[in-house]
Amino acid sequence: MKLNNYNEFDVSLKNDMPDPDWSEGLKALWFDAKGDWNASHDIAQDLQTPLGSLIHAYLHRKEGDKFNAEYWYRKAGTSYPKISLKEELKKMVVSII
Repeated sequence: MKLNNYNEFDVSLKNDMPDPDWSEGLKALWFDAKGDWNASHDIAQDLQTPLGSLIHAYLHRKEGDKFNAEYWYRKAGTSYPKISLKEELKKMVVSII
């Protein structure tokens, strides 16, 4: 299922699994939004892309590991965000869809 906006992503969280046709990045964010940090991290650490690094950074920021998060934000080519985690998640999802 192709998503058209963040609201549709949010509604998809009632499902047991993400859509199998989604990108790995979107699946990683879906698992995080569902509360499965480990599943999200497993996907993100295998994504050898700037998006994978950004998701990885976000996840370490979420767990409170600022040092590790800063490393991954640099690797993604961005700085440590000043927005909330919720806003950052939404921004990443919207950038993918």
